[in-house]
Amino acid sequence: MLTVWGRADSSNVQALMWATAELGLPVRRHDVGERFGGTASPEFLAMNPNGTIPVLRDADGTILWETGAILRYLANRYAPDAFWPAAPARRALVDQWAEWAKINVAMGFTGPVFWRVWRTPPPRRDPAAIAAALATLTGMLRLAETRLQCHAFLVCDTLTLADIQFGHILYRYYTIPIDRPDLPALRAYYTELTKRPAFRQHVMISCEALRARCPTP
Repeated sequence: MLTVWGRADSSNVQALMWATAELGLPVRRHDVGERFGGTASPEFLAMNPNGTIPVLRDADGTILWETGAILRYLANRYAPDAFWPAAPARRALVDQWAEWAKINVAMGFTGPVFWRVWRTPPPRRDPAAIAAALATLTGMLRLAETRLQCHAFLVCDTLTLADIQFGHILYRYYTIPIDRPDLPALRAYYTELTKRPAFRQHVMISCEALRARCPTP
Protein backbone atom coordinates (compact mmCIF):
# COMPACT_ATOMS: atom_id res chain seq x y z
CA MET A 1 0.00 0.00 0.00
CA LEU A 2 1.29 3.44 -0.97
CA THR A 3 0.59 6.44 1.23
CA VAL A 4 0.34 9.93 -0.25
CA TRP A 5 0.18 13.22 1.60
CA GLY A 6 -1.44 16.03 -0.37
CA ARG A 7 -4.84 17.59 -1.07
CA ALA A 8 -6.90 16.28 -3.96
CA ASP A 9 -7.10 19.66 -5.72
CA SER A 10 -3.32 20.09 -5.97
CA SER A 11 -2.27 19.64 -9.61
CA ASN A 12 0.91 17.84 -8.56
CA VAL A 13 -1.05 15.47 -6.35
CA GLN A 14 -3.46 14.90 -9.22
CA ALA A 15 -0.60 13.87 -11.51
CA LEU A 16 0.68 11.43 -8.90
CA MET A 17 -2.72 9.96 -8.09
CA TRP A 18 -3.59 9.60 -11.77
CA ALA A 19 -0.36 7.67 -12.32
CA THR A 20 -0.96 5.33 -9.39
CA ALA A 21 -4.46 4.58 -10.67
CA GLU A 22 -3.23 3.91 -14.21
CA LEU A 23 -0.64 1.53 -12.75
CA GLY A 24 -3.22 -0.19 -10.56
CA LEU A 25 -1.41 0.62 -7.32
CA PRO A 26 -3.37 0.73 -4.05
CA VAL A 27 -3.06 4.14 -2.35
CA ARG A 28 -4.18 5.80 0.85
CA ARG A 29 -4.16 9.60 0.55
CA HIS A 30 -4.25 12.18 3.36
CA ASP A 31 -5.50 15.74 2.77
CA VAL A 32 -2.56 18.00 3.63
CA GLY A 33 -1.61 21.48 2.49
CA GLU A 34 -3.19 24.93 2.21
CA ARG A 35 -6.62 24.98 3.92
CA PHE A 36 -5.93 21.54 5.44
CA GLY A 37 -2.61 22.55 7.00
CA GLY A 38 -0.19 19.93 8.24
CA THR A 39 2.86 20.74 6.12
CA ALA A 40 4.58 22.61 8.94
CA SER A 41 4.24 19.85 11.50
CA PRO A 42 7.42 18.18 12.76
CA GLU A 43 6.17 14.84 11.47
CA PHE A 44 5.63 16.16 7.94
CA LEU A 45 8.90 18.11 7.85
CA ALA A 46 10.74 14.97 8.90
CA MET A 47 9.49 13.43 5.64
CA ASN A 48 9.93 16.53 3.47
CA PRO A 49 11.94 19.44 4.89
CA ASN A 50 10.60 21.67 2.09
CA GLY A 51 7.09 21.43 3.55
CA THR A 52 5.58 20.82 0.10
CA ILE A 53 3.19 18.27 -1.37
CA PRO A 54 2.97 15.57 -2.52
CA VAL A 55 4.94 13.20 -0.36
CA LEU A 56 4.91 9.47 -1.01
CA ARG A 57 5.69 6.59 1.31
CA ASP A 58 5.98 3.14 -0.24
CA ALA A 59 5.10 -0.04 1.62
CA ASP A 60 8.78 -0.74 2.30
CA GLY A 61 9.18 2.64 4.03
CA THR A 62 10.74 4.52 1.10
CA ILE A 63 9.79 8.21 1.39
CA LEU A 64 10.02 10.60 -1.55
CA TRP A 65 9.05 14.16 -2.43
CA GLU A 66 9.11 16.13 -5.72
CA THR A 67 6.47 14.91 -8.14
CA GLY A 68 8.77 14.12 -11.06
CA ALA A 69 11.07 12.02 -8.89
CA ILE A 70 8.10 10.19 -7.37
CA LEU A 71 6.63 9.44 -10.79
CA ARG A 72 9.92 8.06 -12.11
CA TYR A 73 10.36 5.96 -8.98
CA LEU A 74 6.91 4.43 -9.40
CA ALA A 75 7.53 3.88 -13.11
CA ASN A 76 10.89 2.20 -12.45
CA ARG A 77 9.46 -0.04 -9.78
CA TYR A 78 5.94 -0.84 -10.96
CA ALA A 79 5.22 0.23 -14.54
CA PRO A 80 4.98 -2.00 -17.62
CA ASP A 81 7.29 -1.45 -20.56
CA ALA A 82 4.66 0.38 -22.59
CA PHE A 83 4.39 3.06 -19.90
CA TRP A 84 8.11 3.32 -19.06
CA PRO A 85 10.28 1.42 -21.56
CA ALA A 86 13.23 -0.65 -20.43
CA ALA A 87 15.31 0.15 -23.52
CA PRO A 88 17.43 3.22 -22.70
CA ALA A 89 16.73 5.13 -25.92
CA ARG A 90 12.96 4.56 -25.74
CA ARG A 91 12.89 5.43 -22.06
CA ALA A 92 14.88 8.60 -22.68
CA LEU A 93 12.36 9.66 -25.31
CA VAL A 94 9.52 9.31 -22.81
CA ASP A 95 11.55 11.07 -20.13
CA GLN A 96 12.46 13.86 -22.56
CA TRP A 97 8.82 14.67 -23.26
CA ALA A 98 7.91 14.28 -19.59
CA GLU A 99 10.51 16.90 -18.68
CA TRP A 100 9.37 19.12 -21.54
CA ALA A 101 5.79 18.89 -20.30
CA LYS A 102 6.73 19.66 -16.72
CA ILE A 103 9.01 22.61 -17.46
CA ASN A 104 7.27 24.20 -20.44
CA VAL A 105 3.61 23.33 -20.00
CA ALA A 106 2.84 22.60 -16.34
CA MET A 107 5.12 25.34 -15.00
CA GLY A 108 4.17 27.65 -17.87
CA PHE A 109 0.50 27.27 -17.01
CA THR A 110 0.23 26.93 -13.25
CA GLY A 111 1.98 30.08 -12.05
CA PRO A 112 1.83 32.42 -15.04
CA VAL A 113 -1.78 31.61 -16.06
CA PHE A 114 -3.75 29.65 -13.44
CA TRP A 115 -2.59 31.71 -10.48
CA ARG A 116 -3.09 35.00 -12.32
CA VAL A 117 -6.55 34.07 -13.61
CA TRP A 118 -8.04 31.79 -10.97
CA ARG A 119 -6.15 32.53 -7.77
CA THR A 120 -5.93 36.30 -8.08
CA PRO A 121 -8.96 38.51 -7.28
CA PRO A 122 -10.34 40.17 -10.44
CA PRO A 123 -9.31 43.74 -9.49
CA ARG A 124 -5.69 42.64 -9.05
CA ARG A 125 -5.32 40.68 -12.28
CA ASP A 126 -2.80 41.79 -14.89
CA PRO A 127 -4.37 41.20 -18.34
CA ALA A 128 -1.13 42.01 -20.16
CA ALA A 129 0.86 39.50 -18.11
CA ILE A 130 -1.83 36.86 -18.60
CA ALA A 131 -1.88 37.45 -22.37
CA ALA A 132 1.91 37.21 -22.57
CA ALA A 133 1.93 33.98 -20.55
CA LEU A 134 -0.79 32.49 -22.72
CA ALA A 135 1.15 33.38 -25.86
CA THR A 136 4.21 31.55 -24.53
CA LEU A 137 2.12 28.58 -23.43
CA THR A 138 0.39 28.41 -26.79
CA GLY A 139 3.76 28.10 -28.49
CA MET A 140 4.46 25.03 -26.39
CA LEU A 141 1.01 23.57 -27.00
CA ARG A 142 1.51 23.93 -30.74
CA LEU A 143 4.47 21.58 -30.40
CA ALA A 144 2.17 19.09 -28.70
CA GLU A 145 -0.42 19.66 -31.44
CA THR A 146 2.14 18.57 -34.04
CA ARG A 147 3.02 15.46 -32.02
CA LEU A 148 -0.62 14.55 -31.48
CA GLN A 149 -1.37 14.73 -35.18
CA CYS A 150 0.92 11.69 -35.54
CA HIS A 151 0.32 9.76 -32.31
CA ALA A 152 -2.63 9.02 -30.05
CA PHE A 153 -0.52 10.12 -27.09
CA LEU A 154 2.39 12.50 -26.64
CA VAL A 155 5.20 10.03 -27.39
CA CYS A 156 3.52 7.11 -29.16
CA ASP A 157 0.18 5.34 -29.43
CA THR A 158 0.07 4.25 -25.79
CA LEU A 159 -0.11 6.21 -22.54
CA THR A 160 3.31 6.86 -21.01
CA LEU A 161 4.77 8.80 -18.13
CA ALA A 162 5.03 11.80 -20.45
CA ASP A 163 1.24 11.94 -20.73
CA ILE A 164 0.91 12.07 -16.95
CA GLN A 165 3.18 15.12 -16.78
CA PHE A 166 1.44 16.74 -19.75
CA GLY A 167 -2.19 15.69 -19.61
CA HIS A 168 -2.92 16.44 -15.97
CA ILE A 169 -2.80 20.18 -16.61
CA LEU A 170 -5.34 20.11 -19.44
CA TYR A 171 -8.46 19.83 -17.28
CA ARG A 172 -7.76 23.24 -15.78
CA TYR A 173 -6.56 24.63 -19.10
CA TYR A 174 -9.88 23.75 -20.71
CA THR A 175 -12.15 24.77 -17.84
CA ILE A 176 -10.91 28.15 -16.56
CA PRO A 177 -11.96 31.30 -18.48
CA ILE A 178 -9.02 32.00 -20.81
CA ASP A 179 -8.55 32.51 -24.53
CA ARG A 180 -7.55 29.27 -26.22
CA PRO A 181 -6.41 28.76 -29.82
CA ASP A 182 -7.98 26.17 -32.08
CA LEU A 183 -5.78 23.11 -31.61
CA PRO A 184 -7.95 20.20 -32.79
CA ALA A 185 -5.50 17.39 -32.13
CA LEU A 186 -4.89 18.64 -28.59
CA ARG A 187 -8.63 18.95 -27.98
CA ALA A 188 -9.20 15.41 -29.27
CA TYR A 189 -6.40 14.12 -27.04
CA TYR A 190 -7.92 15.82 -24.02
CA THR A 191 -11.34 14.40 -24.88
CA GLU A 192 -9.87 10.91 -24.95
CA LEU A 193 -8.18 11.49 -21.59
CA THR A 194 -11.52 12.46 -20.07
CA LYS A 195 -12.81 8.99 -20.97
CA ARG A 196 -10.18 7.30 -18.82
CA PRO A 197 -11.60 6.38 -15.38
CA ALA A 198 -8.33 7.22 -13.60
CA PHE A 199 -8.21 10.67 -15.19
CA ARG A 200 -11.83 11.37 -14.33
CA GLN A 201 -11.34 10.28 -10.72
CA HIS A 202 -8.11 12.04 -9.91
CA VAL A 203 -7.70 14.95 -12.35
CA MET A 204 -11.20 16.17 -13.13
CA ILE A 205 -11.62 17.62 -9.66
CA SER A 206 -13.16 21.00 -9.00
CA CYS A 207 -10.69 23.77 -8.18
CA GLU A 208 -13.46 26.02 -6.90
CA ALA A 209 -11.95 26.01 -3.40
CA LEU A 210 -8.85 27.64 -4.88
CA ARG A 211 -10.68 30.50 -6.61
CA ALA A 212 -9.81 33.98 -5.33
CA ARG A 213 -12.79 36.15 -4.47
CA CYS A 214 -13.19 39.89 -4.44
CA PRO A 215 -12.73 41.26 -0.90
CA THR A 216 -15.98 41.77 0.96
CA PRO A 217 -16.70 45.52 1.36
